[in-house]
Amino acid sequence: MKLRITPLNFASAFFLVAAVYSWIYGVKISGTHFKMMDSAIGWIFILFAVVVSFMDIMFRNFFPQTKKLWIVELSFITLAAILFLLVK
Repeated sequence: MKLRITPLNFASAFFLVAAVYSWIYGVKISGTHFKMMDSAIGWIFILFAVVVSFMDIMFRNFFPQTKKLWIVELSFITLAAILFLLVK
């Protein structure tokens, strides 16, 4: 099995770290600490990590070359960030 590091691997690792961080230190939204939302937001980050990992697996099947895979995944991350900023 060949181990390939991709941008979506970094994104899923970020979401897992964010989930653990929200469980340990809690969450502040608009300056107010929500004690009951810590678990829910942690689970949302876990869901994001699972979805990103699934997308990584799909992209790996469609693009076997690592260079093309990096280009496609970076384009996907950029598109998702632009859509997020437009909706926000």
